[in-house]
Amino acid sequence: MAKKPGARDAVLDAFEELLIQAGERSATLDTVAKRAGVSKGGLLYHFPNKYALITATLERLDRLASEDRGQMTSAPEGPAVYFIQSSLRSNSPLQRSLMAVTRLAEGADKEARRYFVSTQQRLLELIGADIGEEAAKAVLYMGNGLNFNAMWESGPSWNADGRQGDAEQLLSAVERLRS
Repeated sequence: MAKKPGARDAVLDAFEELLIQAGERSATLDTVAKRAGVSKGGLLYHFPNKYALITATLERLDRLASEDRGQMTSAPEGPAVYFIQSSLRSNSPLQRSLMAVTRLAEGADKEARRYFVSTQQRLLELIGADIGEEAAKAVLYMGNGLNFNAMWESGPSWNADGRQGDAEQLLSAVERLRS
């Protein structure tokens, strides 16, 4: 049986879910507390204001992305193939966190936008070391597009199995780019 998240994580999970489903304007502190199953005082104990909640969400994404880059770096198939394959994980904690922060960036949150620029640059560097700088952009855009389409196709089920064929085609393209 999965361990129930602590109150702090439950609040962050609820905030992410509200961002994904309804956007930042709907993710009020009251709504987040209710979704997380905590009192507003319990929420404020961990996050004194919405800015602190946004900051913690960005920190969570940074931690998850850093862990993923570590896996990407050590992947036997190489960073480019790893990135394409991982693009189908539309319900992973990383992907859910990315989607939530995307919704923040849509609302003109400058820190969220800055984070995306920085993340894209780090990914380009890793993939570029594997297959070259020019091909790295193509792989980045292919993986992002695959993820986007898998997410939209799967809807609330988060089942991206229907995109496996697309991933195989993109992996073939990565091998051609590598040569």
